[in-house]
Amino acid sequence: MTYSTLQIERTAQILAVTIHRPGQLNALSPQVLGELAEVFVAPPTGVRGAIITGSGERAFVAGADIKRMAEMSPDEGAAFGRLGQRVMDLIEAFPVPVIACVDGFALGGGCELAMSADFIFATERAVFGQPEVSLGLIPGFGGCVRLPRLVGPALAKELIFTGRNVAAAEALRIGIVNRVFATRDEMMAAAHESLALVATRSPIAVATCKQILRDLAGHTTADQLAAEAAGFRHVFETEDKREGVAAFIAKRAPRFGGERACTR
Repeated sequence: MTYSTLQIERTAQILAVTIHRPGQLNALSPQVLGELAEVFVAPPTGVRGAIITGSGERAFVAGADIKRMAEMSPDEGAAFGRLGQRVMDLIEAFPVPVIACVDGFALGGGCELAMSADFIFATERAVFGQPEVSLGLIPGFGGCVRLPRLVGPALAKELIFTGRNVAAAEALRIGIVNRVFATRDEMMAAAHESLALVATRSPIAVATCKQILRDLAGHTTADQLAAEAAGFRHVFETEDKREGVAAFIAKRAPRFGGERACTR
């Protein structure tokens, strides 16, 4: 199949998915998420591993599409959050290993997308972060659930509450990233080599291990995601969200007032 926002390449037993919105730094729009859902609903016959990456050198995925979110009502925001969660869940549950290859920014929804993969390879210029609170938002695509699994609850709280960025070296040290490479070519070659090795193992055994490891992360993922989705909808009702998103689009510092009710 062909897609408007994705580039798909099949090499032997490996499926490579590249998000291609270079003018928007590969931001996750509803269309991107919908196309990702189509790709990751089930692996094509013979595929033993998948790679997710972004086009260009500036960003893996710079985040969710803020301009689209600025126009959303609370109900529309809630639906957008549920769509994002569904896509990340599909990737996490994909029955073959998925490697996120991050070159450049992986912020907000981009960080959440990377964390939905089984593990992450990155270049030295990769940058991770959940900066949603600086826009009056919260992570809404699973970040509140998956980041604590990778770095522990205390550090996850620090990163989410401050919204600060994490460079590749720190991401490796704290457990977000498995390996860091000097160049994009080296990173992509290593991802293909890893999945080629996986392809020599029992597909049933690998799929079973992936399912068990996912289950061991906790049986309350659905409840955790539901709580995150409710919080994501809530911030769409606030003036802080309206102000934070407007400031981002206008490229100015936000002026948050802490008002709970949105006047829109």
